[in-house]
Amino acid sequence: MTKLSININKIALIRNSRGANYPDLLKVAADCEEFGAQGITVHPRPDQRHIKYTDIPALKSIVTTEFNIEGYPSDDFMALVLKTKPDQCTLVPDLPGALTSDNGWDTITNQNFLKNIVSRLQDKGIRVSLFIDPIRERLLAAKETGAERIEFYTGPFANDFYIKKLNAIDSFSKAASFCKEIGLGINAGHDLNLDNLRFFKTHVPGLLEVSIGHALVCDALYFGLKNTIQMYLKELA
Repeated sequence: MTKLSININKIALIRNSRGANYPDLLKVAADCEEFGAQGITVHPRPDQRHIKYTDIPALKSIVTTEFNIEGYPSDDFMALVLKTKPDQCTLVPDLPGALTSDNGWDTITNQNFLKNIVSRLQDKGIRVSLFIDPIRERLLAAKETGAERIEFYTGPFANDFYIKKLNAIDSFSKAASFCKEIGLGINAGHDLNLDNLRFFKTHVPGLLEVSIGHALVCDALYFGLKNTIQMYLKELA
């Protein structure tokens, strides 16, 4: 079964909007796990508009499933991750002011930079995943950085899903087969939801994990958090 890691950034965004600890981020994270989530993902950004750096130690102390921290490997981010030692670190190429992650790494141009970062994380026992587009040459270069996994940026798939499903999934299916050939584990995330998740999972062999936040939180407004998590898990079964 593909694991569901829930990104709780949007919960933190709601909390921060009123300047108090409501909703309680730690309780939501614990509840997500109780309701069936197999991982918790956070993405602390430089402006800390949702997850704050100060949230990370407390989350690390209570998360009992996989703890995944994603972000751009700035000096501050690396210091945080190396100190926290999460189960996984997902590296993204976001510029500091990015609204959301909207492209994968150019692992060819950035190979030497990424090799150094990957090595430093792995020295602390942290599994590394690189946020990436389904491009064969970049996947091969990702493997050469030493990273154990990649996370497919699935925004283009989600955008094209309602136009022509098979066209939308084609590059990801082929890229997944190539990942299997070269020994890269496969994660995926961005705009996956209850409409497209099962189709994506069915057509991407070897999918180990999906990270979902925005869509799941939006669905929880209608269906409730526990029920929504169960709905997502059902799509992954």
